[in-house]
Amino acid sequence: MRRIVIIGANDFQNQLILKAKEMGFETHVFAWQDGSIGERTADHFYPISIVEIDEIVEKCREIQPDAVATIASDLANITVSHVAAALGLPGNSSECIELSTNKFAMREAFQKAGLPVPAFYRVNQVTDELYSMKLPLIVKPTDRSGSRAITKITDFAELPAAIENAAGQSFEKQAIVEEYIEGDEYSYEAISYKGKHTNLAVTKKFTTGAPHFIETGHLEPSGLSDEVLAKVHKVMFAALDALKITDGASHGEFKVTPDGEIRLIEIGSRMGGDCIGSDLVPLSTGYDFMEMVIDVACGRAPRLVRKSAPRQARITFLFTEDDVAEMKRYTAAHPDEVYRISELDMSHAGSVTDSSTRIGYYITVR
Repeated sequence: MRRIVIIGANDFQNQLILKAKEMGFETHVFAWQDGSIGERTADHFYPISIVEIDEIVEKCREIQPDAVATIASDLANITVSHVAAALGLPGNSSECIELSTNKFAMREAFQKAGLPVPAFYRVNQVTDELYSMKLPLIVKPTDRSGSRAITKITDFAELPAAIENAAGQSFEKQAIVEEYIEGDEYSYEAISYKGKHTNLAVTKKFTTGAPHFIETGHLEPSGLSDEVLAKVHKVMFAALDALKITDGASHGEFKVTPDGEIRLIEIGSRMGGDCIGSDLVPLSTGYDFMEMVIDVACGRAPRLVRKSAPRQARITFLFTEDDVAEMKRYTAAHPDEVYRISELDMSHAGSVTDSSTRIGYYITVR
């Protein structure tokens, strides 16, 4: 039996575990033991934190997997890259992983490639050059995802607290401060194989808005016109090349400004979280994105074959008890639209601070 190592065991990673088992793989899953669903669904679970790379590599030499993968985490993506390189398995280069998981390095790569980026600085405290920037500003950790410690500021007096918060949650204890881009936000879901990129879907994103922009939901198809999408493809393919992404999934975020310009936010060299890649893409396009990720991780070309008819797909996240009540009303009234409802964690009801502390979600299709 073919064996695959999967880094991470939470609900999002569980979709990859289930897909790998469906494809006939024996699944070997590594994660900190905290009761996540992947601990129960994996064929073999190893209670080793995903940051303990050397220990994971040592165990993987015993397992001798055919592939190593993850789908929704920058931190897990770093581990995947190190493990794949140590075992001689396919994957993006270490340079690609650095460029696509550090927002400062990413901005520099975009700038070097001639792509339009807002003014930006990397800091761990307030510095004089920040006062030359145009308000409003966005402050966020250089190396975190999931809407952690993101703050929009409209007054320079707010800078010290925002930088302290962002740098405090950064692994390298650094924050990036950049000028805010106006416009509607979208994401770009793609698969790459040996340097050739294929767009699978574009996602319309919904957030709480300022100051923290925690994502409240996603919708596919995005509703963008063919004319706008042509401009998006041109910018995003150039950006993927700038980050040296060659193999596997990618999740790019961008805005369409009020005057119709495409402005890059960031790109991860992994599948988008929030069930975008694992569920919304296959539901809205018919393409089996997770199968493609596994195929590329095994060194095989992705199969661009529609397995089902495309539909409109939406995920809605729950923040409060009122959101849960609305979900129950909606799903009772439209049971035929319900695709999946997650387990609910009410401990953060009304006090969600980032994507990881949301109560849960539900996915609907039309």
